[in-house]
Amino acid sequence: MAAFDPVPHFPATYAEARERFLAAARARGFAVERHLHPTARGADGEALSCDVAAVGPAEACAVLLLTSATHGVEGFCGSGCQVGLLHDDALLADIAAAGARVVLLHALNPYGFSHLRRTNEDNVDLNRNFRGFEPRPLPNHAYAGVHGFLVPSTWPPSQDDDAQMGAYVQAHGERALQAAVSGGQSEFPDGLFYAGVAPAWSNRVLRSVLRAHARAAATLGWIDFHTGLGPRGHGEKIYAGRAVAADVARAKAWWGADVTSFHDGTSTSAPLTGVTYNAAYEECPRAAYAGIALEYGTLPFRAVLAALRADQWLANHPDAPAAQRREIKRAIRDAFYQDADDWKAAVYLQARDAVRAALAGLRHQHDELAGASVPR
Repeated sequence: MAAFDPVPHFPATYAEARERFLAAARARGFAVERHLHPTARGADGEALSCDVAAVGPAEACAVLLLTSATHGVEGFCGSGCQVGLLHDDALLADIAAAGARVVLLHALNPYGFSHLRRTNEDNVDLNRNFRGFEPRPLPNHAYAGVHGFLVPSTWPPSQDDDAQMGAYVQAHGERALQAAVSGGQSEFPDGLFYAGVAPAWSNRVLRSVLRAHARAAATLGWIDFHTGLGPRGHGEKIYAGRAVAADVARAKAWWGADVTSFHDGTSTSAPLTGVTYNAAYEECPRAAYAGIALEYGTLPFRAVLAALRADQWLANHPDAPAAQRREIKRAIRDAFYQDADDWKAAVYLQARDAVRAALAGLRHQHDELAGASVPR
């Protein structure tokens, strides 16, 4: 039997990704549902939606959720992995044997996917939006200290902007800059990693999907596909959950001792606030939980940051020349998606391994719970 080739399943556009996802899901007998965006349109005027494909018993006590495009432009990778999974006969056989319900949520942030933005239609970073907004979140003073030179008034940045950034790194280190930039903030709606001031549409959709498919689950596993941090093609398994010892231990038991965490400083990710995993705890409070963000490296941190800064400048200056717009959009796409066969093959193989590990973890957890319920 020929080895499975995942490369053809990575898309060139959001519209193509959605079409391929739905076709593959229906061909495999998955139940499909659509959550149509009520207001936003795509880069080519197309309708936007989060699409869900699910298989397995509707009342299964074990549920695995696989999500893509939480950060829109990162959806090229996540969608490619999801569509690849739907074509992978060996993996689908593992899913069928597991007895779990497997739920694929495609394009959580369809606006960013289509428009080649990491953020949504309101410049909100969804992975900072899952927080309480009453009272208003505390100010992020670290971000306030870098916003002025981080999001410049001109692009390319002025020499003064570059000098200020250089001085900041010299004084505090690159890791401190990453933490200040990426932690999440609600004071600068025209800035980076903006958390918003209310739950976004995609926030509400994700919560509704969790309620519909996992509300009664005894065990919930979650893999969220991300890109932009770490060595090229390497999938860092970043623990995606609250600082709960049992949940951290469960994630390491499922996916290995190399699972990292920003809670203890072992991850390439800086500490974050308002992360999507909060929805799992709030919508499925009875479930034993294990989750990771599978974070694939693309370009060095400085190159990714430059692409983010340029794209934010472009969002703040929609009248920019067409040639400059194309250049900036090409850079942001490259920063979060490596359109190369070796990269696609590498990220897919790691996605498949992560899904298999999660299925094994769900089975083990189910057996433990079943054993605990037997009178002795």
